[in-house]
Amino acid sequence: MVIKGKDRKRKGKIMRTLPTENKVIIEGLNIRKKHRRAKKEGEKGEIVSVFAPIFSSNLKLICPKCKKPSRISYKTVNDVKHRFCKKCQRTFS
Repeated sequence: MVIKGKDRKRKGKIMRTLPTENKVIIEGLNIRKKHRRAKKEGEKGEIVSVFAPIFSSNLKLICPKCKKPSRISYKTVNDVKHRFCKKCQRTFS
């Protein structure tokens, strides 16, 4: 769920993550128009819709158990790091 920006309060599925840039691409959100030049002679240029990346700090994950957007926290159990929901304390897979 997006918490900031023009797509605020909208939900979507994460298509791709960009960990070096700390961004994600979400299906159906943050759509930008891109002008594409004609490649061959006689062909026309076109305007294409592209999914633009959004900062991960502007997002909240939706807990599968309580179905609410929540912050994610981490616990270390037996030297393994686990993510869990701050609202219902359920671990994510």
